[in-house]
Amino acid sequence: MLFYKVLYAIAPRDLRMPRTGGETIAMSADTTATNGRSGRSFYVGIALVMAIVVLIGFAPTFYLKAFTAAPSLSPLLWGHGVLFTGWMALLITQATLVAKDRVDVHRRLGLFGAALAATMVVVGLLTAIEAARLGRVPPGAPPPLVFLAIPFFAIVEFAILVGAAIALRGNSQAHKRLMLLATIGILTAAIARLPLPFAGTPPGFFAITDLFILAGAIHDRRAHGRVHPVYVWAGSLMIIMQPVQLMLMGTPAWLAFAKWLTH
Repeated sequence: MLFYKVLYAIAPRDLRMPRTGGETIAMSADTTATNGRSGRSFYVGIALVMAIVVLIGFAPTFYLKAFTAAPSLSPLLWGHGVLFTGWMALLITQATLVAKDRVDVHRRLGLFGAALAATMVVVGLLTAIEAARLGRVPPGAPPPLVFLAIPFFAIVEFAILVGAAIALRGNSQAHKRLMLLATIGILTAAIARLPLPFAGTPPGFFAITDLFILAGAIHDRRAHGRVHPVYVWAGSLMIIMQPVQLMLMGTPAWLAFAKWLTH
């Protein structure tokens, strides 16, 4: 918790608002009625779009596996799929509850969401390691040990962003954007499996991921006249980390670390 206390202390002023008692993970309405309706519709809509991307990306190997020749899945991989599907369902549910002014139910579900996110971090890391060990990567992706850097850093990024969202849960405007960015970060795995000629390559799936970040920033600009600091700082950092990963993933240091993880 010390990390998140430090984060709260150094966060830009727009992110540091007093917390209210009893608030859990919340994605509440905007302060004005007009912008509030626009914001609610946007977060429901983008959650649905991301869910569709996940469905299409993992249909051959998970959702429609019974109708394909995909390799069998271990219990760990099945659990991973169930957990991450649950997260997408929760994201849609939470956004919809806020759109219908059921923030009370939304907050109670937030406790479950925090526990789910913590479980996803552990299972996600274990799954990424097992997939690399078994040599399972998206079509067109780099070799397994090289590609392991992508899901590994995505899960670490997810943990940091969700943790920051919980730390700043008293500021609903910062919180909901952090939760969205956290989900966009793990969406890359599904994007890399889309049936598109360039989606399986790091430049391709990172570029598509960035479109979701850009969509949030554009919505802010149109609805509020400015881009929220969360997109400026956290969103920019996510984009900056992408070329860093590409430079790191082929280095001897990363390969040695990846071999250690998989053995």
